Amino acid sequence: MSKQTIAIVGLGRVGSVFLAELLRRPNKDIELIAVAENTETSGKILAKSQGIAVLDTDALIAMGEKIDILFDLTGMPAVRRELREKLSDTNNRHTIIATETIAKLIWSLIASDVVLPNVHGQTGY
Repeated sequence: MSKQTIAIVGLGRVGSVFLAELLRRPNKDIELIAVAENTETSGKILAKSQGIAVLDTDALIAMGEKIDILFDLTGMPAVRRELREKLSDTNNRHTIIATETIAKLIWSLIASDVVLPNVHGQTGY
């Protein structure tokens, strides 16, 4: 299996816990290459302390096909729409946006001992 490169947008209550768990359980087949967060959250501080690139969404999009999976954990439909539009505008047909639903699925497989916060409800794709 080839290494999957991922990025996370949104390091609030959900994204911070998701990031911490990914870092707690390193996987040779997953490389977290960047995150995006506007405010100074615990997740953003953690990412910086681990040497993970903290970018804005435009810089993430500019990375193009270097990102296989882009986790949108903001819970904000407008952000998800903006990400989809920017990927389309740059003709990026490679990067997949993973929603909170996908994050919850992955969470259930890797972290049965910790609960992922459910603060966004169903925001859909």
